[in-house]
Amino acid sequence: MTAASAKPIEGSPAQYWDALLRPLLEKTPQLADDFMDQLRSAKLTFGDRVHCPFLRPFFLSPEDEKRVRPVAETIAELAERVTLAALEDKNLLAQFHLRPEEERLARLPAGYGMVSTASRLDAFLLPESLKFAEYNGESPAGAGYSETLGEIFSGFPVMPKFAKGYEVHAYPLSAKLLDALVMSYLDWGGTTKRPQIAIVDWKGVPTWREFEILQARFQKMGVPTVISDPRDLAFDGKKLTAHGKKIDLVYRRVLMNDIVARPTECAALVKAYTANAVCVANSFRCKIPHVKTFFAVLTDERNGALFSHGEREIIQRHVPWTRVVADVSTAHYDKPVDLLAFIRKERGNLVLKPSDEYGGTGVTLGWETSEEAWDATIGKAVSAAKTGGDAGCWIVQERIPTRREVFPYITQQGNVEFKDMLVDFAPYLYRGKLSGYLTRLSATGLANVTSGGGQVPAFRVAKKS
Repeated sequence: MTAASAKPIEGSPAQYWDALLRPLLEKTPQLADDFMDQLRSAKLTFGDRVHCPFLRPFFLSPEDEKRVRPVAETIAELAERVTLAALEDKNLLAQFHLRPEEERLARLPAGYGMVSTASRLDAFLLPESLKFAEYNGESPAGAGYSETLGEIFSGFPVMPKFAKGYEVHAYPLSAKLLDALVMSYLDWGGTTKRPQIAIVDWKGVPTWREFEILQARFQKMGVPTVISDPRDLAFDGKKLTAHGKKIDLVYRRVLMNDIVARPTECAALVKAYTANAVCVANSFRCKIPHVKTFFAVLTDERNGALFSHGEREIIQRHVPWTRVVADVSTAHYDKPVDLLAFIRKERGNLVLKPSDEYGGTGVTLGWETSEEAWDATIGKAVSAAKTGGDAGCWIVQERIPTRREVFPYITQQGNVEFKDMLVDFAPYLYRGKLSGYLTRLSATGLANVTSGGGQVPAFRVAKKS
């Protein structure tokens, strides 16, 4: 089959790719095994698991990107503005339900303006809908993986024929991430465009391979980079060092949760940040928009004065109605409701989530949960709200339309099956500008790598005339 004779060119890009892939799989039985070996050699693993057991990228159109860009960039801008407003207004800050130590750290001066140098929105993109489920304001993972996957698929045997029918655009995420980090460093008062960077997180985290990918790419672009465990940092009152090197810029991947939970091991980092002796991106303030209560702040009518008319329209169209779970009265699209009674009644249309967990931990989908289990989760959420402090809080969020698509999937036995998958589409924002995407696939209702989902690269494609 040639590109010129392939009838599926009249269908979607995915149909065209699959039509090219099927005969290739028949002629090359070892294709899937060779692909998996290539991923492992490229460090595309999350712990021991290969990131991408799929043989097709995700395709979006130029029109899709035109829809996503202004909305994603607006929400990132609101995250910056609302964070600064919350630091000036204790009543607004209280709506985020930060723990006391998180609030103390968030109030420390960062030395520069950006709250989140790197952030990511988790979204579901459909022809008739674009809804965002969460905002990850805290140095989100995956950029190194996404870019490397894009390079591998650019060299995949199907691509030459596919590219005869479509213009294909990939996303150079590491260069854009590095540019954003260096710009934040210069805003902070740095004096060189080649600062000594330390990527900081715990040894043994499953994303360590990605740090190695980014380190190699940053250094290839001329910026010296080390990877350091927080326990390997030292601060002498004037300078922060890692492995004997003075650090100018910390690309912080260690989470605020860990900084709070393990203060002794993170003491050097916190002391250097407090003394403004090093630029840290993302700043500690990023915790404010990162918690899932951020969407409750955006969608609560009492905060409407914080936003322009156009911003309120974007929130209403693209951010799901969200509330902190508590025994209160509130409004559901201007209609007064008793919140707990409403949550019980509308189980099939709601999701319950801890406000400050990762990897899908605790996320409870009402339509997949029994009435008994749903009531138990409500009880857990109400108890957390009453306890406060370190117990955190929970949010309830309306169900949003999700995207499903059939992808060629490599089974554990090495066979290729065409499998229906949930598609989570997550724009990366570097200094508030759309820079590329993380795309995760899952057979279940939750799509994240931590809970067993897989990842594919995203390409913007347009049919050639």
